[in-house]
Amino acid sequence: MPDKIRILLAKPGLDGHDRGIKVIAAAFRDAGFEVIYSGLRQTPDMIVNAAIQEDVDAIGVSILSGAHMTLFPAILDLLKEKKADNIILFGGGIIPDDDIVALEKLGVNKLFTPGTTTEESIEYVKKAVGERKKDEKIM
Repeated sequence: MPDKIRILLAKPGLDGHDRGIKVIAAAFRDAGFEVIYSGLRQTPDMIVNAAIQEDVDAIGVSILSGAHMTLFPAILDLLKEKKADNIILFGGGIIPDDDIVALEKLGVNKLFTPGTTTEESIEYVKKAVGERKKDEKIM
């Protein structure tokens, strides 16, 4: 990896279960990513502002609260509003298949569910960021 990929990991809403995202943060860090973990109880606005300030390539969001159909679209809307929709948005949690399809149609790049290995998510983000950077150079 020539340039380190910078990612922001966040836990939006009132969900206080952060064990999983801490495991993900360590795995991405160990894979050579630069990881910024914004912590618990983040609002969509806090997440997007931090992502812009930290100049990240991707945002990873963990949602176990059931609020995914509200929080992911809010983050996407703010990324568009702030002209930062080049930042890849991915996430994970307990998300029904129909909601995954709907959220990915809205613009969430990828949603991971329980059972996904850290290697799968790392490889996906590497590939997605690499493709995005290649597309930005072409433009």
